[in-house]
Amino acid sequence: MFTGLVESKVPLVQSTSVAQAQRMVFDLGPLADFPEKAPALGDSIALSGCCLTVVQIDGTRCHFELGSETLSKTKFQGLKLGQMVNCERSLRVGDRLGGHFVTGHIDALGQVASIQEQGPWRFYQFTAPMDLLRQMAPKGSITVDGVSLTLVQADDSYFSVALIPHTLEITTLGDLKVGDPVHLETDILAKYISRQIGSLVFPPKS
Repeated sequence: MFTGLVESKVPLVQSTSVAQAQRMVFDLGPLADFPEKAPALGDSIALSGCCLTVVQIDGTRCHFELGSETLSKTKFQGLKLGQMVNCERSLRVGDRLGGHFVTGHIDALGQVASIQEQGPWRFYQFTAPMDLLRQMAPKGSITVDGVSLTLVQADDSYFSVALIPHTLEITTLGDLKVGDPVHLETDILAKYISRQIGSLVFPPKS
């Protein structure tokens, strides 16, 4: 479980095809320098919102294996060496929760539709699959590339968010361009409500 509060941006330093999977190595830098922060084998870490397991550690570099299902649902297959991703270690019991509960399971890819500058702020508009858009509501929560954000608007075509300068600086969202893909995870409560409403509209066959 995660909060959607990014701790650092980390680069992809190696990527190798292994059978039907991809082994990717990211340099966690300062997050792996101190014993109290250092990840251990088997730890779950969210990279751009996708929960991945540490399978090997070389100093500050952590190895992850991405299977065909993960590669088909995410943008990692197109990630280039040196490209940054948002990084967040898993939530511990008793930690402060500043964002919202994020599972690290990517629902689908969205796409940047427009970017509007308003002083130091930026307003982003994204397209997304219809079933996800119907799980969104203004002032609700959405996770974009692992970042917990508050929805400004949401309808059957687009959703939008407003990003403050701090978020633009410490996450990869500040580097997005129109047309770029993004990882999306809707709020877990919205998923259950959508499921319940769906079962009322389309009751199971006896």
